[in-house]
Amino acid sequence: MPATKDRTSRNRSASRPPRPFTLWREVLTAYAAPALMAGTAGVVTGQPDLAVAACTSIAGTSAVVAFLVGTWLRHGGQPRRWTTTAPRVALTAALVITAAGAATLLGWFTAQWLPAHTLIPATPWLERLRIDLPVSAALATTIVTLRWRSTTTTPSPA
Repeated sequence: MPATKDRTSRNRSASRPPRPFTLWREVLTAYAAPALMAGTAGVVTGQPDLAVAACTSIAGTSAVVAFLVGTWLRHGGQPRRWTTTAPRVALTAALVITAAGAATLLGWFTAQWLPAHTLIPATPWLERLRIDLPVSAALATTIVTLRWRSTTTTPSPA
């Protein structure tokens, strides 16, 4: 007897509601995913500085940004109306620009201003922050926003 595809399993999975947005799970994933990927890349390519940055500046930034964006989106269990009615792409773009912009300023401040105005010496690790922070913030914001938005329902117009 020939094997046939069970098309009902696809329909069942499509009709299932998405898993609820759980902030601690999103933050844990935001830390673990870049730490594992960038850490592996650092080990495989022989870049110990990338392996260290993977668990510190890259994953740490991702986790902090995921927590801040997720907390802001949830807004105490009552999401802001515009965050649920705005087009998904527009909401994501607005939040990514905001988070990446703030992370860029923080990276610049840490890499440029601190060594120039304090006793902290300029090091290659500080220079990495100019790239690590905004890239990590943009990725974490995108993933958390899209994940959160997929679990919300658009309110009906009142």
